[in-house]
Amino acid sequence: MIEKIKEAFEFIRNKSDFKPEFGIVLGTGLGGLVEELQISERLSYEEIPHFPLSTVEFHSGELLFGILGEKKVVVMHGRFHYYEGYNMEEVTFGIRVMKLLGIEKLFVSNAAGGLNPDYSLSDLMIIEDHINLLPENPLRGQNIHELGDRFPDMSEPYDLVLIDQAKKIVKEEDIPCQSGVYTAVQGPNLETKAEYKFLRIIGSDAVGMSTIPENIVARHMGLPCFAVSVITDMCIPETLEKADIQKIIGAAKKAEPGMTKLISRLINIQ
Repeated sequence: MIEKIKEAFEFIRNKSDFKPEFGIVLGTGLGGLVEELQISERLSYEEIPHFPLSTVEFHSGELLFGILGEKKVVVMHGRFHYYEGYNMEEVTFGIRVMKLLGIEKLFVSNAAGGLNPDYSLSDLMIIEDHINLLPENPLRGQNIHELGDRFPDMSEPYDLVLIDQAKKIVKEEDIPCQSGVYTAVQGPNLETKAEYKFLRIIGSDAVGMSTIPENIVARHMGLPCFAVSVITDMCIPETLEKADIQKIIGAAKKAEPGMTKLISRLINIQ
């Protein structure tokens, strides 16, 4: 795999000498941050050797290089999910390439279902910890010592300094925001009432189908990681309504300005 990562890196370097300081992964309905980006280079995933292609209709498929505020960033505008049929090596391929490109910290966003009854639709949730219920681990198999240790520590999966800074920003900006535990499941189906109840019992505040694989490989490579969810539907068993994808996208859009402000400010104080 390391040879594939290096081939993708070399291809990108031949296209651009832009050296990003930070990496960003944008989740469902959260493309508004791109409008704040002064783009200097745009590469389609199709162009980049070994890069997967996003098959989700509301995900773009571009690697964007540019300036956010005063910081140099590379943005994955469209991510990959295990439920699309990719293995975890493919799901996390872009994170490893961004590391070789020189990023110092990783910022990840996603859309998630709210399990905590104190949450509201379109709230942000700063991820403080996670529960991994995905059936495959991106570090499974022979360890690539060039990237990290065989048994990376996960006692603090999300950077505590970044979490503290983010909490101050949302308070200053009056952005509706919670903090809690994110659980990743395989998908693509949503969960049953009994499954939502189970997830809440084991300590989940929100549930989604991404982010944790990216976090695991980031920690494996020593990259500090910050992640935030947008609560796009409420998954309380007693009041559960049938999922409506348009309402989910609408809830993400409503939260987009707050998400954009949070990530932009957080990156620019690093």
